[in-house]
Amino acid sequence: MRNDLTMPTEPSARTLSSQRSVARKLALQALYRWQLNECPWQDLIQEFHDAEDMPRADREYFRGLLEGVCRAREALDAELSAWADRGPKLLDPIEHAILLIGVYELRHRQDVPYRVVINEAVTLAKRFGATDGHKYVNAVLDRAARAIRPDEH
Repeated sequence: MRNDLTMPTEPSARTLSSQRSVARKLALQALYRWQLNECPWQDLIQEFHDAEDMPRADREYFRGLLEGVCRAREALDAELSAWADRGPKLLDPIEHAILLIGVYELRHRQDVPYRVVINEAVTLAKRFGATDGHKYVNAVLDRAARAIRPDEH
């Protein structure tokens, strides 16, 4: 019989995955807003602090994505230009935000398998992007994964 008064347990892999998915969704929303009205990333953290889904999100992951993408946007956009058929300024803002998150995760979150990065990005694109935007996101991030993580791909 398990004693529930013992030490707290770490969240399961499924719970952590779900919390990160929500964090990515919120980061997408914040980056979309940031593209329309640029502000310091810290303001976005504050703005989204009380978001409806935030209690279900991995707050640290959300913060890390937002800070990382905002700080590295120019470098991420330069990398995106190599894998996309158009410049970042010509991308739909939703797909641009998704691709920024995806390239950031591929480059800076080696603990997240490339397939998870791509799958999460495609899921966001299906939910929030244009009709066939998920196909574009998948193709660009697949090229990015081959370049950034050739040993894993």
